[in-house]
Amino acid sequence: MEFLVEKIGMSRTIGKPSIPVTLLKVKDAKVCEMFEGGKALVAYHQGKTLNKAIAGVQKKYNLDKEFNRFATLAVSNTEAGDLDLSLLESAKRVKVSFNTKGRGFSGVMKRWNFQGGPAAHGSRFHRAPGSIGNREWPGRVQPGKKMAGHYGNEKVTVQNEIVSFDKEHNVLVLKGSVPGFNGAFGKIKVVK
Repeated sequence: MEFLVEKIGMSRTIGKPSIPVTLLKVKDAKVCEMFEGGKALVAYHQGKTLNKAIAGVQKKYNLDKEFNRFATLAVSNTEAGDLDLSLLESAKRVKVSFNTKGRGFSGVMKRWNFQGGPAAHGSRFHRAPGSIGNREWPGRVQPGKKMAGHYGNEKVTVQNEIVSFDKEHNVLVLKGSVPGFNGAFGKIKVVK
């Protein structure tokens, strides 16, 4: 079963040993329509986006104005209504999918951990990538060559252990870290 979450941030447990944890807020969502195979159209709140297409879907499913985003998820519900969160109380592990932090256009030392050249004066080779091709054969740069470019902002999925779930505030506490910045939206999937 899948749930939409927002990353709150990281903290730690108090005790011996202290465990680093990540706090995720499970989004309030409504199941609008059930499909075959346990999939469902789910409405949730994110930002203030509203246009005629969204208003039409809200009218079709009698939704409040706050439910302005839609996704297709595998859910444990059998009919339309509030999303069933009872599965998170007994779950032990989840797969967490987020986009990593975007770092923009980065050089080879940051992006691929290249060593670089001597830092002393006069070397004239500090943070450059060095030679990228060859002369006679094949006379071109090989595909997949590690070079400077866009770094981050790619989907990453990790598995985490569940430490606890606060059903009053819909806060899920996971052991360890998850990718993404604080406030990022992602998906979790319960692992059996």
